[in-house]
Order: sequence, then structure tokens, then C-alpha cells
Amino acid sequence: MLPKNAFIIAVDFDGTIVEDAYPSIGKPMLFAFDTLKNLQSQGHRLILWTYRTGSKLEEAVAFCKKNGIDFYAVNKSFPEEIFNEKYSRKIHADFFIDDRNIGGFLGWTKIHKLILNYEPEIKKRKGFFFFFK
Repeated sequence: MLPKNAFIIAVDFDGTIVEDAYPSIGKPMLFAFDTLKNLQSQGHRLILWTYRTGSKLEEAVAFCKKNGIDFYAVNKSFPEEIFNEKYSRKIHADFFIDDRNIGGFLGWTKIHKLILNYEPEIKKRKGFFFFFK
């Protein structure tokens, strides 16, 4: 059972968690894993909801696990769900985070703020930057 005020959140992979480089795995999107970890730590249930299947799906799941995210379910509403052609493939979720939304991908900072109701702290990079004219 979900904690009170927790959501089920379906998250796309290519173009959302990572830059779109399908069939390869792109670079992580800025703040993607930080936001996903924060959502999980607050009791929200994350579902990986992606076009990927087979070995490409396994690579994506392993990549997320390596970056600290274990999904509640992958391409299904709950772990025990068995695909049956009689039923809809639509995932049951409160929110869907996808780069193909109307208006495009909001960005992880805005998603963090919308769901968790506060803006994450922006980490400053150490070092010097030089600009040449």
C-alpha cells in the first residue's frame, strides 16, 4: 500500500531520464536521477514506462539501477502483472513523465517542484570558466 499523499509515477526512459540516443543509452538528463531518488525517498512509486523491450530494456533497467533507481514495475502497473491481449496495455499511474508530452518535456527541476512542491537546490560546479572573444 502506498503511503498517504504518495503517487504512482510512470517515467519514460529515452529523452526523459537520458538524452535520446536509442538504441544506445544517452547521457543522463540534468537532475533526472536526483529527482527520481528524491521521489522514491518520499514514498512515491516509480514505474519505468518505455518503448524498449528485450535486451535494450534490460540495459535501461540496469543503467537506472547503477544510478540508484530500482523501479516498482517495468512496462506494467505492478510487478506481478502478466500481459494479456484481452486487456489494455495502458499503465495505471497518477502522473506520466515523458518527453513526448504536449508542450514537450518540462525538465526535471520543474517536475521536482510540481510533484514535491519545492525547488531542488542547484549544485554549483567548482572550477573556473574562461570565455574567449
